[in-house]
Amino acid sequence: MTEPTGQVARLGELDRFGPNDEGTIWRPVRRRFGVRAFGVNAWTGAAPGDRVIEKHREPDGPEEVYVVLTGRATFELGDEEVDAGAGTFVFVPPGTVRGAIAAEPETTIVAVGAKPGEVFEPSAWEEWYVADVHRRRGDLDTARRIMGDLVARSPDVWQAHYNRACFESVAGNTDGAFESLRRAAELNADEVRRITPDDPDFDPIREDPRYVEVAG
Repeated sequence: MTEPTGQVARLGELDRFGPNDEGTIWRPVRRRFGVRAFGVNAWTGAAPGDRVIEKHREPDGPEEVYVVLTGRATFELGDEEVDAGAGTFVFVPPGTVRGAIAAEPETTIVAVGAKPGEVFEPSAWEEWYVADVHRRRGDLDTARRIMGDLVARSPDVWQAHYNRACFESVAGNTDGAFESLRRAAELNADEVRRITPDDPDFDPIREDPRYVEVAG
C-alpha cells in the first residue's frame, strides 16, 4: 500500500475570494489541503489601509496564532495596536478582540487555530464566505441556498443564523430576516446587539418595530 504523501501549493495557487468591502481577500488553505485537525487560512490586503483580519472577538472560540507572511500589518489586540512586519507571530487567546490592517502593499497573514481539548470542526463562516462571494457576484439565490443549508447543518451556531438574516434582509425577505436574527439573538444576544447596529445589511429593516425588539 502506498503511503500518503504531502501536498505543496504556493500562495498564488490558492483559490482567491474577494476583496470584500474592506479590501480583504481570503485564500482558503484548510479547504485546499483538506486539513481536519485545525483551522488555517491566509488573508491578504492588497493596499495599505485594507483590512486583512476582520475585527472580531471569539468569546468561546479557538486559540489563534497569526503569522505575517508578507508585507506589514497593524494588529488591533484589545485596546492596543502592534506593528508587525513579515516573519512576526502573534498569539491571541479566546475572548480578545483582534483585527489587522495592511500597512504595506500585498500584506498577507496566515491564521492558524483550534479549541484546546476539542475535536476540530470546520467553522461555519467558511460556507458563509463562499455564499457572500456569490451574493457580491449578483447570484443572491445561490447565496441564500448555501446559507439555508448551513443553518440546517448548524442549527445551534449563532453566526449561521445571523448571516442568513443579513442575506434575507438584502433580498427583501423581512419576515425571514427577523426570524433568523431572532434565533441568532437567542443563541448569543450580546454579540448580535454589538455588531448589528454597524451592519449595513440590516438598513432595509431598521425602521421595522421588530428591529429594536431583536437587536436592541
